[in-house]
Amino acid sequence: MAHIDIPSGFPGIVGLMKYRPDTGKLLLELSETLLRGDSPLSVEERELIGAYVSHLNECNFCTGVHGTVAKQLLKRNSNLVDAVYDNVENTDITDKLKTLLKIAAKVQLGGKQVSEDDIQEAKNVGATDREIHDTVLIAAAFCMFNRYVDGLATTTPNESGAYEQMACQIVESGYAGARELLFE
Repeated sequence: MAHIDIPSGFPGIVGLMKYRPDTGKLLLELSETLLRGDSPLSVEERELIGAYVSHLNECNFCTGVHGTVAKQLLKRNSNLVDAVYDNVENTDITDKLKTLLKIAAKVQLGGKQVSEDDIQEAKNVGATDREIHDTVLIAAAFCMFNRYVDGLATTTPNESGAYEQMACQIVESGYAGARELLFE
């Protein structure tokens, strides 16, 4: 049961956006910009970073939603998401993405955990300043989203079908598409 009176039928951050539409619209815009906007990182990579940070933060709602979005986007390689959760180093992804996920994990612990060596390692395998920037910003934003969802004890669906439906909407129309469903 949520710590505050959130509209029923809206799990996780969706209920919080309904509760506070003024901030909800801004959070949707931030999500759309970070995860669907211009970036040298693919949408799949950005969703994977968000899902991974959410997994590390043990935020079941955000892990469920964004992990499912990443799986849907990766189609043929959907087991990659669970493999990343289990062990980034032994996952069949590029060295560049491995180093970016390591940076995201450090951000999850605290921004000052990211070292010059971490950044140099990413650059050594081809990561650009923009890719490093976007990784850190996505990781930091997901820490905020995760703490927002869990700090108010929002409803978390237990059935995977609930995440599939939300993920389908996100894959089809991005985060901007949720604006119409929630606020208009």
